[in-house]
Amino acid sequence: MHPNDIDLTDLDLYKDGIPHEAFRTLRDQAPLFWNDETDGNKGFWSVTRYGDVAAVDKDAVTYSSEQQVTLEELDEEQLLVRKSLIDTDGARHWALRKVLAREFSPRSVALYSDFLTKLTEATLDRALALGEFDFVEQISADIPIRLLARMLDVPVEDTDKLIGWGNQMIANSDPDYTDVLAGSPESEQFRNLPFRSPAALEVFEYGFKLAAQRRGGPGTDLVSKLVNTTPEDGIPLSDLDYQNYFALLIIAGNETTRHTISHTVRALASHPQAWADLKADPSLVQNAVEEFLRWASPILHFRRTATRDVELHGQQIREGDKVVMWFGSANYDDRKFPNPQVFDIHRKNVEHVSFGKGSPHFCLGNALARLEIRIVITALLKRLERIELLSEPRMVRSNLVHGIKEMPVRVHADPSYRSAAG
Repeated sequence: MHPNDIDLTDLDLYKDGIPHEAFRTLRDQAPLFWNDETDGNKGFWSVTRYGDVAAVDKDAVTYSSEQQVTLEELDEEQLLVRKSLIDTDGARHWALRKVLAREFSPRSVALYSDFLTKLTEATLDRALALGEFDFVEQISADIPIRLLARMLDVPVEDTDKLIGWGNQMIANSDPDYTDVLAGSPESEQFRNLPFRSPAALEVFEYGFKLAAQRRGGPGTDLVSKLVNTTPEDGIPLSDLDYQNYFALLIIAGNETTRHTISHTVRALASHPQAWADLKADPSLVQNAVEEFLRWASPILHFRRTATRDVELHGQQIREGDKVVMWFGSANYDDRKFPNPQVFDIHRKNVEHVSFGKGSPHFCLGNALARLEIRIVITALLKRLERIELLSEPRMVRSNLVHGIKEMPVRVHADPSYRSAAG
């Protein structure tokens, strides 16, 4: 493969998951790679090596998030109405981040351990009794959104709506999830909505209904914190700030953890020795979670915009150019990870970039995601002798999300397992 043959906007490139050959070619031959675009956008630079991705992510002064973090180019009106926490830099970013930072701290997240353990057991009771089922639908899509519902203090019966809205927004390039594909003529009427998704209108309506119920009240849920907390910079959350923050929670609180769990189970089903090692010593799961996150790379890329002219790998990035960090490439860079194509649960010092790396935008929910993955995988190991993949998983059609949308499995119970109920 030659770099000139690679187009990272071609969604067919991702039909089987991360396009490892293409990324390897770019890392080795074109570590700073210009990619033209055919949809009227002006093109972008890509960084694919671990060191470059980490450096760009860390330098928010040179590489800004203010112009949007996906490939879409926005005009001034769109930038104003679609701006969220992740599209903000500097003091305002920190002020918005701190509104919920304590709720996502490791100490606060740990308070959900008992609830999450019981939720996982109940979900597995229901799913595993089926024998054969779609793992994504029954388990990995179910648990994260039910935990988020608890944190938002919304009715359990609304969880299916939350899942659907998240799918439609972040997987807006997949016709299985939305009737209005990103970039289509139909999407133009939704240009001011996140991901140009009409589902955002339903999310906003739902969020404002919750806000009206919680404003001025004593609640400690995430919605109550958002509507009753003034950011430390003294600038209250506007309706735009609130609706975009709420929509971000619906997406971030569900999608990445769900896909990491799915990819992890797929990997363990295909690596029986790894399953056996973890089953023999469940204490290994704590550290193996980092390998799970590296392997899954649930978010393939985020974009920044250069605030000044800068040289990298002998080429000139101009002020205003889009610069895209490919996390799905950096996590498989053999300059950082020995034998990166090997799924190694014993790998030490797995400094992946799945949550960002040394960045002001380091994932706010990282501790929660780690807890969920650990508890779900530990419960599966305890209850099952093995998991069998019945067919190749179906991938989300996207170059943003490395997601599995369907994964049929057959489960084989561990005969030595006895539930708490008997």
